[in-house]
Amino acid sequence: MCGRYCLTTPAQSMQRLFGFMGPLPNWPARYNIAPTQLVPIVRQAQAGGDGAGKASAARRELVQARWGLVPFWAKEAAIGAKMINARAEGIAEKPAFRGAIRARRCLVPADGFFEWRATPRGKRPYWIGLKGGASEEPPLFAFAGLWERWTKAPDGVPLESCTIVTTEANALLRPIHDRMPVILAAAEYGTWLDPASALPDALALLKPYPAEAMTIHPVSTRVNSVRFDDALCIAPEGEQPGLL
Repeated sequence: MCGRYCLTTPAQSMQRLFGFMGPLPNWPARYNIAPTQLVPIVRQAQAGGDGAGKASAARRELVQARWGLVPFWAKEAAIGAKMINARAEGIAEKPAFRGAIRARRCLVPADGFFEWRATPRGKRPYWIGLKGGASEEPPLFAFAGLWERWTKAPDGVPLESCTIVTTEANALLRPIHDRMPVILAAAEYGTWLDPASALPDALALLKPYPAEAMTIHPVSTRVNSVRFDDALCIAPEGEQPGLL
């Protein structure tokens, strides 16, 4: 699964990789993003603005959505807290996701995520990201995501929400957890985002990312609390003065 992640990459770098249009946001670096918070997603721009219209050709937009998908048919928005992830297996038949997988796919930008390994002394958190070569900054990437627009709020204000698709863990993550978020290669963004793409082509992208292209290190249990959202959350354990 994926229950926490980080996005510290500047907006300019995000725009270069994902190719979205419009002004650049001035969002702060996030080191401990948690469910139900607003997160940036990249999607095809929608014609008509009703969330179900035909996507505009070759135009992407960066918007914010609440992490935890609320299906359009849900009676209450609280259901979103249980839908932060969508299992890739059978996703096209599941009532909560079968509409979104066909028409409302998105990218969820990230440059790392967290997973917890069960040990005799309790759960130990790890930061996971992509190998960056000579760069000191973790490389930017995108999770495969789905989004929805819910219009049944008592105040009448539509709620846009999202979920992160997960698949079986690769060899690197398997000792920690049996699931991992689907990470898409840049060459796959167009197929995933375009609702005109054949559904089998989109589903074929929902696979584990190559283990040899990823890196992992233990971090402090500081990340366990949503109160903390700073660079110490991703620092390798042992490099955090005063916390250990």
